[in-house]
Amino acid sequence: MGQYQLNSLIKMANQIAANNTHIGDETAEAAMVANHLSKFWARSMKAQIRDYLESDGSELLPIAKKAVAQLGS
Repeated sequence: MGQYQLNSLIKMANQIAANNTHIGDETAEAAMVANHLSKFWARSMKAQIRDYLESDGSELLPIAKKAVAQLGS
């Protein structure tokens, strides 16, 4: 995947995280985001966002970072 695709994944992960901030508990919010990513993202998408988190991750919102960190391989 190229930089454009990575930017799209970052944007989507942040949007999903932003849409799940209504609970008020960061741990539960991150779990909801991780669950969503696990269910609806392709393995290649999850791998690329995990790689991004490990190499930089600076553009991910805190909840998105926690969620991506929870993703299995």
